[in-house]
This record gives sequence, structure tokens and C-alpha cells, in this order.
Amino acid sequence: MVRGFSPAAAAAVFRRQNFLIRCLGGYRKEKNYSNNFHHHCVIRMHSAMSGGPSLEADAVSILRSITPTLDPTRHKGQAGKVAVIGGCREYTGAPYFSAISALKLGADVSHVFCTKDAATVIKSYSPELIVHPILEESYSIRNDEKGSISAKVIEEVDKWMERFDCLVIGPGLGRDPFLLDCVSNIMKRARESNVPMVIDGDGLFLVSNSPDLVRGYPLAVLTPNVNEYKRLVQKILNCEVNDEEGSKQLLALAKGIGGVTILRKGKSDFITDGEKVSAVSIYGSPRRCGGQGDILAGSVAVFLSWARQSAYRGELGTNPTILGCIAASAILRKAASLAFDQKKRSTLTSDIIECLGRSLEEICAVIS
Repeated sequence: MVRGFSPAAAAAVFRRQNFLIRCLGGYRKEKNYSNNFHHHCVIRMHSAMSGGPSLEADAVSILRSITPTLDPTRHKGQAGKVAVIGGCREYTGAPYFSAISALKLGADVSHVFCTKDAATVIKSYSPELIVHPILEESYSIRNDEKGSISAKVIEEVDKWMERFDCLVIGPGLGRDPFLLDCVSNIMKRARESNVPMVIDGDGLFLVSNSPDLVRGYPLAVLTPNVNEYKRLVQKILNCEVNDEEGSKQLLALAKGIGGVTILRKGKSDFITDGEKVSAVSIYGSPRRCGGQGDILAGSVAVFLSWARQSAYRGELGTNPTILGCIAASAILRKAASLAFDQKKRSTLTSDIIECLGRSLEEICAVIS
């Protein structure tokens, strides 16, 4: 924020500056300066929000520190095995976006556990995904079958659980009561196995109603958008969202759920594990097509897995879950920026996914 200006006034200054640059015919030449000015304003707003120094994370350095090199001696699975729990008859795109994004970033294997109605559709999107049609919705089963079917679902997931580096819970899940009950049991098994979980979409609806599913579990990541964050604040803190005390409230929310990591999505993304708040505001796109949150969830799963591998080797001094969230936020913003440069207003989620690999290569100089 510009000194002495409110956020609204700072934004007005930025708009007038861009208008003058365009009038003078120097928009393209001055584009980097304009972006830097905007970035400076965002940082100052972070500072005012926190009452202290800038919250902006050094996302580029983090990306470079946790992204593994492409080593021909490594075998399949060492770069990450991710599973998405989601997908029902109405929503088949979201789990696909999350699962394929994980592969596009460099994970070796990506699974989707979905309903039978969704499985054939998701399989048709890409042969790269391993699709498990094991989930059921209430309409397709009798009441006297629910106990046995729920047990079969858990038994099937248990066969795979120890193989996964991270679960993504919620993309395209829907809100069918029986389906949500089965996923609750899957989350409990994941906790017992110490498998990290990234919870998005309808998974956050489930957590809002049953916070004990993740309470006290440091390997859980919540990725709420504006409305999902509002529900969490109302449920856990019994109040409304207060952006004037945004950092303090975000910290209180993470502590209130027992130290989970929260990635609050927005114009800038804010990340905390209850200890401190970090922000990511670099890059970005004005195009807000649906599905970007699904990309983010799959990306967090990959980078969280890579950060944990680095931590095991003693290469990190920071919570790897936080680093994974920062890296994923930055790479999505970079990919969205590249896609928007090409497609402008017609940018779709699939365009952003196609830019993920290029974004990672440009930042990390990944060479095969």
C-alpha cells in the first residue's frame, strides 16, 4: 500500500498510472515497471495487514530448493505418487484437473478414487490416470447395504494407502451423505497411516461440519476460497471474516483447528501453520475460470511430497508443508500468467495445465 493511502486509493493510483502509460504509448515498454509497482503495493498492504514486515515469501528460491533434478537413476514412484478422492456423476472435471496437474508437474503416478458413474468419463479424459470406481452415492444402494459397501470401500483404499505420498480430498466429491461418510472414514485411515492430505472443494464442506477429521493433524492442508474460508471462520472461531485483522484471524483459525496448514486463496494467497503467515502474490492472471483451485490442490500434493523428501535428507529448516503450499501457489500463478498471455479472455483451465511444465522449467531450469 502506498504510504498514507488506503488500499482503495492505492488501487486508484495504479489504475491512473496505467492509463497515463497507455496514453503515452509506452504500455508495453513500461509493463515490467507497472507490474513491479503493483507488486510493491501488494507487499505494503501485506505489511499493513500484519502490523510488521512484508509477508511475501521467496517463492522462487523455495521452488528451486525443493524441486528434484531429473535423474536417470531414479525409478518410477520416487518423484511422487498422488491420489485424488473425488468425482461423482455431476462433477468429473475437478478430480481430473487435480490428478493430471500432478502428473504435468512431474509426479510419477496419479490415481483417482471416484464413483462408478464418474469413472468411465474420467478414464476417457486421459489414459495416464489410474481410476478406481469404488465410491457409491446414496441413490444407488439400499439402506441395508450401506454398512457392507462402506467396509468394502475402506478395504479397497487400504490396499493402496501405504503407496501414496499424498491424498487430495474433495475435488468433484459432491455432498451426498453416504459418500461423505465413506470419505470421512478414508481420512481417518490416512491419519492412522500418517499420509498427508490436501483438502479442497467439497472436502472443505465436510471438514467445516466435522473439524475433528483434521484437528491436530499437522499433515493436513486446507485450501479454502473466499466462501469456504468464511464457513471455516464461522464454524471454528464463531465470528465473521475480518480482513482488517486478516493475518491474526488466519493464525487463530489454524490454531483453532489444531495446527493444520491453511492456504487461503485470493488475489494474494496467504499460508500459515499457526506459527506465522506467508504470502504469495507474484505473477497471476485476471482470468478467473473455474478449475484453478483443482490445479492448486494437485500441485500442493506434489510439492508437499517433494518438500518432505528434502526434509528427510536434512536439506530444509522450515516446515515442508508450508514450503509445498508456497511452491504450488507460485507455480499456478506463473502458469496462469503464461496461459493468459497466449489466450487472454478465452483462457481455460486446460490451457493453464499445459503451461505448468514450462513454468517449472523457466523458474527451476529443469534439464533432462
